[in-house]
Amino acid sequence: MSILLSLFLKLSAFSLVAFGGVNALLPVLFNLAVNQEHWIDVQTFSDYFAIAQAAPGPNFMTVTLIGWHIYGVIGALLATVAIAWPSSILVYFLQRFIMGMKNPLSKKTIQYAAAALAIGLVLSSAWEISLHINHSLAAYLLTIATITITFFTRWHPLYLIAIGGALGALGFI
Repeated sequence: MSILLSLFLKLSAFSLVAFGGVNALLPVLFNLAVNQEHWIDVQTFSDYFAIAQAAPGPNFMTVTLIGWHIYGVIGALLATVAIAWPSSILVYFLQRFIMGMKNPLSKKTIQYAAAALAIGLVLSSAWEISLHINHSLAAYLLTIATITITFFTRWHPLYLIAIGGALGALGFI
């Protein structure tokens, strides 16, 4: 199977279960791109994820960057379409179904269940990715400090990114 067809089919399948966006699937995407297919290495995956999070726009840019790495502009376009089309169609029909429901309690139940699923998958993904990319005690401490500061303060995330960048530039991480 050609690399482009493989990329398209695997990312299309991921799209169907991406409750919470691509970030909910990062461990699976990491495993596919780094361990199974060897399209990129751990550092490149981390770099692409950081670029995608820092850039404005949709959170599936990590997938676009992986596609670009594999096959240039064509790979980037194919990866972007593959991750977007199945879930877009699914959400369109699911939304029509929900809007057609007469019982407001049933609507709320479905919406709350989907939100809980998305939040759980994103938190699980964050935990799994932190285990893959943290390679030192300092990195784990920074992760724990970032979570704590985010949870208990109203600091803007850019401050935390700047602190992490400075610690990395100084060689602490």
